Amino acid sequence: MRLIFLWGLPGTGKLTVGKEIARLTGWKLFHNHLTVDLLLAVFPFGSKEFIELREEIWLSVFEAAATSESPGLIFTFNPENTVRQSFLEETLDIVAEHGGRVEWVEMFCEENVIEQRMDTIERRAHKKMVSVADYRELRKRGAFASPVMPAPQMRVDTAQQSPREAAAQIVEGLGLPLRGEPE
Repeated sequence: MRLIFLWGLPGTGKLTVGKEIARLTGWKLFHNHLTVDLLLAVFPFGSKEFIELREEIWLSVFEAAATSESPGLIFTFNPENTVRQSFLEETLDIVAEHGGRVEWVEMFCEENVIEQRMDTIERRAHKKMVSVADYRELRKRGAFASPVMPAPQMRVDTAQQSPREAAAQIVEGLGLPLRGEPE
C-alpha cells in the first residue's frame, strides 16, 4: 500500500486537494479531522487522552489499510505540537512492515492566502481553525514547528493552481494510477 501523506499548515488545501486525488485515483481519503472531530466530542484538544487516542486511531487505520487489498490511502495532516515525533516514525514502520511506503507531500501557500482561506463554510463544518488571530498567535508561538516532518517527495504550491490542478500534479509526480488503470 502507498500512503500519500499530505501535510501543511492550516488553510493550505490539504482536504480539498485530497478529495481531488481520491476522485482521480479511486483511493480512500482519511483526513485528520475524522479522528479529531470524533475525539473532540469526548476529550479536550491536547489532553493526554486526546493525543494518545488520536495517534492510536491514525496508526490503526494505516495498519488496517496496509494489510488490506487497498493499493493506497490518502491522509491529511497538520503538523502541530500536540503530535508526538514518534507518530511519524511509527507511521513509517507500520506501513513498511506490510510492504508499503509513505510518500510525503508538502502543501504550502503564502500567508496572505492562508489567512484568506481561514474562515470558510467547509472549515467550519469540520471544526477546523477559522480565526486568523488564533492562527497568527499559534504560528508566532511555534505551534506548527513540530513534529519535524521528513523531507517531502513533492512540494505543491496551492495558491498557484486550482485544487484539481494540484491533485493532477501530485498524481503525475508520484506516478499514481488513475481510477480504472491497473496497478
